[in-house]
Amino acid sequence: MHGTTARKQNSSRRGKAVAAAVGACLVLAACGSTKDTGAASAEGGGSGKVGVILPLLTSPFWQSYNDYVPKMADSEGVEALKTVNSNSDPSQQITDINNQLNQGVKGLVVAPLDSAAIEAGLDQAERKGVPVVAVDVAPDKGKVAMVVRADNVAYGEKACQYLGEQIPSGKVVQIMGDLASVNGRDRSEAFRACVKKNFPKLKVLEIPAKWESDTAASKLDTLLNANPDLKGIYMQAGGVYLAPTIQTLKSKGMLKKAGQSGHITIVSNDGIPQEFDAIRKGEIDATVSQPADLYAKYGMYYIKAAMEGKTFKPGPTDHDSTIVKLPSGILEDQLPAPLVTKDNVEDPKLWGNTVK
Repeated sequence: MHGTTARKQNSSRRGKAVAAAVGACLVLAACGSTKDTGAASAEGGGSGKVGVILPLLTSPFWQSYNDYVPKMADSEGVEALKTVNSNSDPSQQITDINNQLNQGVKGLVVAPLDSAAIEAGLDQAERKGVPVVAVDVAPDKGKVAMVVRADNVAYGEKACQYLGEQIPSGKVVQIMGDLASVNGRDRSEAFRACVKKNFPKLKVLEIPAKWESDTAASKLDTLLNANPDLKGIYMQAGGVYLAPTIQTLKSKGMLKKAGQSGHITIVSNDGIPQEFDAIRKGEIDATVSQPADLYAKYGMYYIKAAMEGKTFKPGPTDHDSTIVKLPSGILEDQLPAPLVTKDNVEDPKLWGNTVK
């Protein structure tokens, strides 16, 4: 959801998805820095079709990513098939992976819906010797050549820092993502911990919304009835939470523009054009720009490298990011994700200003 991106998923369905896993046998080795790619192995050669699996297309963020995929595939010299939309269903995503493997793809770029359930699909890809690059969400287990993602802990911390500097004391709410996704967990835990450590006069309320617009709207409505003195909102995904949040505040007469008395300070995540427009109007105050364009670009870059047998190491890259090794041993290229406010919302380098 990020960017990322799961919907409600009961334990029985997730259990079925995980049960579909086949024993993993590691075919792909993923480790190394973009400044030291090493030699390509004798296998593969980097050619062949690549499957690209989306988590959903109901968010403007993922719509933008989807639009970038064919352009970035062309620029990186990757033969990408038409994207497949898993429609917010982790079980369907495993089926989508199997379908792509059965079509003979030589690489997969997947944006996981569920950090645990995706292991089943990753294991099946490994069994066939097909490398996988994960975009936006890191799997809890399973093997991938690289995770292309921004630092989601930093998302929560940046939102906390901004709200804390604007609001001396009072109630703030974080509208959380799906906690089955590492993105939802990272953003939630980081925001909570940062407020506790740095802004003890703020009281954090929470809405578990699972990346669902309707859930966010109904729970925010209920929360505002009980807490009409709310001072701040942190939306973990503007792509799905912006419209329902604005509409809910408007319906209650609580949507006051920045600078007006009673304005509720709002920070978001995603960096979509709609958020930028809301910042310009003074409806929200800031967002963390999750790089949809770079997710597509480096998803293609790393899958091509994996198909060529190249490996990477932790450390700084040549594109202003850092590769880190996660506790699971997986490597993640943490791309830059700047905070956007009224001061820099017109920056032409922001991808949200390039979308037509």
